[in-house]
Amino acid sequence: MHLDNQHKIKDVLKDLVNELRWKEPLNEAKVREVWKSKMGTTINTYTKDIVLRKGKLFISLTSASLKHELSYEKEKIQKMMNLELGGAYVTEVVIR
Repeated sequence: MHLDNQHKIKDVLKDLVNELRWKEPLNEAKVREVWKSKMGTTINTYTKDIVLRKGKLFISLTSASLKHELSYEKEKIQKMMNLELGGAYVTEVVIR
């Protein structure tokens, strides 16, 4: 029996996330998880904070030499994050 008002759970959850504006906070949490898993323990010890706001990924580091080194890898970081998030959510990476 097929009812006209049946929807897939995936679609209902997607609509709920969009309606409640949870997409950006969920993506920010995912970005933090990806950063921890992909960058390793050494870089994570020098990572102060990671924030995703309106497509900009702000990465705060405590090591000046690491800031300098990662500033050359911004495009690679952006591609990695977008690949893991499954879309073009990160438009710019800011190292500070």
